[in-house]
Amino acid sequence: MTGFHAGLPGYAPTPLVELPALAEELEVGRVFVKDESSRFGLPAFKILGASWAVHRALTDHHGLGRVSFDQLRERIVDLPPVRLVTATDGNHGRAVARMAGLLGLTAEVFVPDGVHPAARAAIKAEGATVVEIAGSYDDAVREAAASADEPASLLIQDTAWPGYEQVPQWVVEGYATLFAEVDAQLQAAGAGPAGLVAVPVGVGSLAQAAVAHYRSAPDGPTLLSVEPETAASVLASLALGRLTTTPETGPTIMAGLNCATPSSLAWPYLRGGLDAAAAVTDAAASRAARDLAALGVPAGPCGAAALAGVRAALTPERRPALAPGHARTIVLLSTEGSAANPAR
Repeated sequence: MTGFHAGLPGYAPTPLVELPALAEELEVGRVFVKDESSRFGLPAFKILGASWAVHRALTDHHGLGRVSFDQLRERIVDLPPVRLVTATDGNHGRAVARMAGLLGLTAEVFVPDGVHPAARAAIKAEGATVVEIAGSYDDAVREAAASADEPASLLIQDTAWPGYEQVPQWVVEGYATLFAEVDAQLQAAGAGPAGLVAVPVGVGSLAQAAVAHYRSAPDGPTLLSVEPETAASVLASLALGRLTTTPETGPTIMAGLNCATPSSLAWPYLRGGLDAAAAVTDAAASRAARDLAALGVPAGPCGAAALAGVRAALTPERRPALAPGHARTIVLLSTEGSAANPAR
């Protein structure tokens, strides 16, 4: 997967920043932050999944087989035009719009209430049409899916439901590059494998990719999911032992994680692969963002949620429940930069 992304304009691994001050605070060996504040010039990791999903969806749609991105861009000029459609709380939609622009295609992006005006403006600046929905993220997904039923349209969504799972699976596959980079960077730092990885969770696609990556080998790290208290749908599903929808999600500064229903594709992975789950307050995420900024990492609220979740999980009361290896090396996935508004 890294080979595909390396073929896109502007690819470079994002930094893995060591923060000894946090290691001292958390009483662990080493702490690293995977800083996704500038991935392909965008303020979040989402382009990794969106780029691969768009590439695979288009090559399948046109029957091109396995071609490189450059080959796709050359051939698509002479093919019937396709409209890309998606729903977003910000960064996934912007990533799909970026891919549409690179390929000379149109994009229509549905956004729910609560998406920051700057995030909407950023999507429009990529050349996409923004359709505002008076409702939740789940409502926007339904509207996008209905719009994509029109001819010559492809739905590029990063959440799955029964009957719509192939494209979300490609999104998850695209995120594999992030974890391959982390492995290589930890090795280069002489840190050895991660002992705990904290993953901010919206619909759960990134967490699914984390489970798929780290559970493929024995003795993998402790995997901790982190959600807003107002939309802790994965935590609620884990507690019930079945996929469930949070009845009502409230407003949160972690807007990109404000999802009422986990992806049906991700859920089996999360149920079987997560070791712990945390729900954090806006105040805790805000404090974590300030602390990371002071240490030189420009994390937005969704990215800072990883630190807030680790702080919640490593209290004296909760820490003994984690596998002992967690204290070796902690990796925090900071999924968006401080300038990024909602990261979905």
